[in-house]
Amino acid sequence: MEIKTVVLRYMKMQLLHPFKTSVGVEQDKDFILVEVKSADGQSGFGESVASISPLFHEETVQTNWHMLSDYLIPLLLKSDIQHPDDVTKMFDHFRGNYNAKAAIEGAVWDLYAKKQNMSLAAALGGTKKQIEVGVSVGIQETEAKLLKKVEGYLESGFKRIKVKVMPERDLDILQAIRGEFPDIQLMADANCAYTLADIEHLRKFDEFGLTMIEQPLAHGDIVDHAQLQANIETPICLDESIHSAEDVRKSIELGSTKIINLKIGRVGGLTESKKIHDLCVQHNIPLWCGGMLEAGVGRAHNIAITSLPGFTLPGDTAPSAHYWDEDIILPEVTMNDGLIDVPTTPGIGFDLNWDKVEECMVHSRVFHRG
Repeated sequence: MEIKTVVLRYMKMQLLHPFKTSVGVEQDKDFILVEVKSADGQSGFGESVASISPLFHEETVQTNWHMLSDYLIPLLLKSDIQHPDDVTKMFDHFRGNYNAKAAIEGAVWDLYAKKQNMSLAAALGGTKKQIEVGVSVGIQETEAKLLKKVEGYLESGFKRIKVKVMPERDLDILQAIRGEFPDIQLMADANCAYTLADIEHLRKFDEFGLTMIEQPLAHGDIVDHAQLQANIETPICLDESIHSAEDVRKSIELGSTKIINLKIGRVGGLTESKKIHDLCVQHNIPLWCGGMLEAGVGRAHNIAITSLPGFTLPGDTAPSAHYWDEDIILPEVTMNDGLIDVPTTPGIGFDLNWDKVEECMVHSRVFHRG
């Protein structure tokens, strides 16, 4: 599988609604659309998930562009690829830069699946025909607005509600939701907003019967989370702490987590995602796929990985219309009663909406082999 051409497109799309977490507010989504082309003209597509600012993690759209342009693409274009796993091995000596690696590795996976005349889900080992969908609710201005949003999402069929929390905006929120909706699958996402000094406060989360609390402590930490998990009943789910299967192994051994949130971009791609999936299955650790406000291509990759059997909890892969007035794929991702169909056509299973791509593209760069 010789890659002849790589095209980077810097994209900017406006979110339908601002998305607020403990680390900031996003109103637009800047990202890189990656296209890899083989000699026969077939294309595979991937999408970077880094933000414009280094708030969620250290990578940004600009650092991704730099890494792709100056290191990853030149190496890819002088190599012959037998399987997408080779891309992960090839990039391994470059430290970090997981989002950049995942964006181009995902494009190679899409191209590989198309060449095998398989869906990306099948190429990864997926077995599900449909995936369950949850939704993430950003921090709202008022309790009434929050409850109205939750009610609307439940009426739409979402299988799980995840609500963003932060100090002084947590217990009251959870109590209000539980008061109105006592039986729903509910989780809290802290985005690293607490410390071990908050153990007594976090213990109060136990009364709400949460499915999990996601990443309550510092990003990258697995030691303090073990101490916290030993002192609370609510299962801890690690997110920002997980960049590899090794991180998962250590977290399980330390008792730092009972659930894993997998984000393809955060762990460097689909090959590492498969390793994490297999490790979680081996240790009976529930797994779900988190979201990074992806546009359609990134959303398609999330659907494919979630089709693997170890993803037993609803993920954050909401339909396109939840975030965008118009997506960059055709057809758009849609949901029926909280379920999304897993595509069965070759590759990611969606075509590019080239009119929308052109409308949202800020600039582009083409790289050729040789």
